Amino acid sequence: MDTFQYLMDGFQVALMPKNLLIALIGAFIGTIVGLLPGLGPINGVALLLPFAFALGLPPESALILLAAVYLGCEYGGRISAILINVPGDAAAIMSTLDGYPLAKQGKAGIALSLSAMSSFIGSTIATIGVVLFAPLLANWAIAFGPAEYFVLMVFAITCLSGLVSDQPVKTMVAALIGLSLAMVGVDAVTGVYRFTFDSVNLSDGIQFTTIVIGFFSISEILIMLEHTATGQKIMSQGKRSLFNLKEFMFSFGAIIRSGITGFIVGILPGAGATIASAMTYSTERKIAGEKGRFGEGDLRGIAAPEAANNASACGSFIPMLTLGVPGSGTTAVMLGALTLYNITPGPQLFSEQPDIVWGLIASLFIGNVILLALNIPLVGFFARLLNVPNYILIPAIATVSFVGVYAIHSTTFDLILMVALGVFGYMLRKLNFPLSALILGYVLGEMMESSLRRALSISQGDLGILFHGPIAITLWALSALMVALPLMRLLRRKKKASA
Repeated sequence: MDTFQYLMDGFQVALMPKNLLIALIGAFIGTIVGLLPGLGPINGVALLLPFAFALGLPPESALILLAAVYLGCEYGGRISAILINVPGDAAAIMSTLDGYPLAKQGKAGIALSLSAMSSFIGSTIATIGVVLFAPLLANWAIAFGPAEYFVLMVFAITCLSGLVSDQPVKTMVAALIGLSLAMVGVDAVTGVYRFTFDSVNLSDGIQFTTIVIGFFSISEILIMLEHTATGQKIMSQGKRSLFNLKEFMFSFGAIIRSGITGFIVGILPGAGATIASAMTYSTERKIAGEKGRFGEGDLRGIAAPEAANNASACGSFIPMLTLGVPGSGTTAVMLGALTLYNITPGPQLFSEQPDIVWGLIASLFIGNVILLALNIPLVGFFARLLNVPNYILIPAIATVSFVGVYAIHSTTFDLILMVALGVFGYMLRKLNFPLSALILGYVLGEMMESSLRRALSISQGDLGILFHGPIAITLWALSALMVALPLMRLLRRKKKASA
């Protein structure tokens, strides 16, 4: 009952006219930032943080603004992923696998509306979880040390084999290419330059924006040009822009399961929405079995990752508020906002400044409603973008891509590298290598390496630490199961063929 009373007090803060307007502005800005390829929630929150402080907003209003931007970016990332096969951020990578095929089948509006509803349900599940289980789950998250995080990354990589059931070897090769790209740059521990080829431009590594726009946007432009040259039409406009009840019920189980899983993964500091969306997509594909059409336009393939990445975003507030440990890169920026206001996050924050904590939690409920109200009416508008002819659409995508990459370091080297990666990505796509696995390998690579080195530093080089404890052993067992499943599936098919 005390929790319920605190939540009602939080709604009084969040429903103040000023805070409602702030949430609306933040949700709109977040959606726009999210649909721009490569920007993502971290950049959106980081850009608005100095404005929130400079405008003199009180801490609860500043956090409501940043939280609305965060959730808006998670919603917006799916738009470009579905329409042009270019994820707005890393968490939207999984949405391209079935979202873009649905768009090519004339079901862009259905995919967009269903993904918006899935995002809303996933976020709501996670926000309820924050209200009910924040202190308990924060203590559970502490049990994850460097060794457990490394094994979690191994498990996420092995889950990739479920993304392309017919070609697990190509999937793992693509993931290894991504891991290799993550190693470029200065070693954070020793300061040694790795794989930079004596180029100063590579000393900071390859930026995520360059990677994702190169492999997805540039390669997609080349694919579109190829189809244009051969006179093929790769897009068709559908008659409906909203999902129906049958389609929603078909995906409902996947939405609920993925929302719960995404929330649990989001609690783990540093795990993030990318891992959550990959794990849930893989899980739902295995549940669907051979009857599913994952990768060809299965509605569950868009509903599951969208529910998971939004649930993970909300779940990441738990370690930030209860432990003072950021649950994601975006909440790390929000943690900086708290320090600007001389607020120390942690267990005492709930008792010392409940207005800030519960006002923020209540704003998550309100922000989700605002985002659903913003996104559903705009589905038809977004879907009509597919009617734009290629001679306008292709230059527009290219312009946004080049400006987005150039804005990071303002160097022509990044543009050349982006084009080179795009050509390489085009070749991989023609050879049926899944680019989603490559990008996920790149995103997980840095976290995976840092966790391994920290674990070995603690154990003084003893590899046994990676197999110590029930969490690590369980994750190793699940990883082995993920590796075995494609092999078992292949053997079963061979037996059926011989029979």
